Amino acid sequence: MRAMEIYRARRAEFAARMGEGVAVLFATPVARRNNDVEHPYRQSSDLYYLSGFDEPESALVIVVDSAGARSTLFVRPRNPERETWDGPRAGIDGVVQDFGLDEGRLIDELEIALADLCGRSPRLWHRFGLTTEHDALVCRALDRIRAKPRSGDLPPSQMACPAALLADLRLRKSEWEVGRMRAAAEITRDAHLAAMRIAKPGRFEYEVEAEILRVMRSRGAERVAYESIVGSGPNATILHYRKNARRMEEGDLLLVDAGAELDYYAADVTRTFPISGRFTEPQRRLYQIVLDAQLAAIEAVRPGATLPQIHDVAARVITAGLVEFSLLEGDVDALLEDGAHKRFYMHRTSHWLGMDVHDVGAYTAGGEARPLEPGFVLTVEPGLYVATDAEVPAEYRGLGVRIEDDLLVTATGHRNLTEDIPKEVAELERILAS
Repeated sequence: MRAMEIYRARRAEFAARMGEGVAVLFATPVARRNNDVEHPYRQSSDLYYLSGFDEPESALVIVVDSAGARSTLFVRPRNPERETWDGPRAGIDGVVQDFGLDEGRLIDELEIALADLCGRSPRLWHRFGLTTEHDALVCRALDRIRAKPRSGDLPPSQMACPAALLADLRLRKSEWEVGRMRAAAEITRDAHLAAMRIAKPGRFEYEVEAEILRVMRSRGAERVAYESIVGSGPNATILHYRKNARRMEEGDLLLVDAGAELDYYAADVTRTFPISGRFTEPQRRLYQIVLDAQLAAIEAVRPGATLPQIHDVAARVITAGLVEFSLLEGDVDALLEDGAHKRFYMHRTSHWLGMDVHDVGAYTAGGEARPLEPGFVLTVEPGLYVATDAEVPAEYRGLGVRIEDDLLVTATGHRNLTEDIPKEVAELERILAS
């Protein structure tokens, strides 16, 4: 299926679910980095999901009425001078010819057009609270309708947020989407293998980060899916460590949490390994606890299971391992009930994955944990983080381990999209030795 047809089908499904009304989705605003320099631009995931359009200063409007559904993309005008500086623009003709929209119009016309469309519609779909600029434009459009009471038009009687509707669509991945995520995973695999090759005592964490970025970009990834975490030694115990500035030392464990983004789809992978080539015995013990927990949690991924159930499987294995090696004392069931493991494992095991690394989609349904369905993609990422001042045997202090893979739920169980990134102890030591 051609990309244009994929986006057209998505708009049709969204329109069918929204019912009669007007929906407006705005592009992510350009963010200033400093002075006249901008941050690298990335489109709103929702707008891109429905259009494949990645230019700023744009908005997608979908109208559903008795005549059916139609979509209009409001965009910047063509401008040869600005295009010389910033690159080509699609323009109003391009969004029809190249992106398959029903109509293209200039973004400066949006406010008046929205007032005209909303004056004859019972419901307006807009996600208030993201930007004051876009909220203000929508409010001005509604004020235009109220300012002409004798026209016969009325503001929509219902306001609705499209976020949950779009999240539900995005949560279920098509085969095409799975293919994109698998391709992102393959790039991520090569980046992690490169990190294992370059990480040596005496080098800096940022050298590993630079190699990861080099491999991802050289393989065609548009960007990293999130800022890479490269934490050596005690930095591996900091969950969202991103400074990546420490010189690595002999005997360190290195925790690398990095994923590529390809065609707006993310991979999210963590591997932990000894930069000197072999695990010490205390490192091996903690690593094996986490690996056993992850393998057990992965085995629990199937339709009908829930994320809390998967987390409970991992937490039980981790708690039992902590007791075995005297980091915790007591009965495993009682320790789990008390949450004693949270001293060393303080985060949940899974989150949704897709166009956003922490992807959209409700985690509950009807007040209960949402059962997994075929097409869902989630991470499985247990970890252990022992602070340098923890009241445990000294040999474990300052050790951090996390292992993370990306799982697709299938009709019969699951498929690990990142299973070919090494994580078994013997395999890691073999790679590091070579």
